[in-house]
Amino acid sequence: QVQLVESGGGLVQPGGSLRLSCVASGFTLDTYVIAWFRQAPGKERDLVAWITRGGYSEYVESVKGRFTISRPNAGNTLYLQMDNLKPEDTAVYYCNTYPGALAAWGQGTQVTVSS
Repeated sequence: QVQLVESGGGLVQPGGSLRLSCVASGFTLDTYVIAWFRQAPGKERDLVAWITRGGYSEYVESVKGRFTISRPNAGNTLYLQMDNLKPEDTAVYYCNTYPGALAAWGQGTQVTVSS
């Protein structure tokens, strides 16, 4: 069964950091371009960052310089290091292949940035 499980979210103060993890099962992540997405309350799910098999990555403008997407050379794990978090980063974060979401969306992991 193809499954994605995100973890690592939580409540953090502005300026704080979190590291999100995504573990895939039922398919091999390292054959795909993979990405992090987020969905804020009342809004659509948006792309945050993506990374190729070779490690090339791109970010949306709002997170450039603050977030770092990474993937081990082998394995089924994806990470998102989030630094200098802002209240507008509050959302549920998801991972999936990109540009087409090949797996069903997981539960996501809630990130709340608040003082």
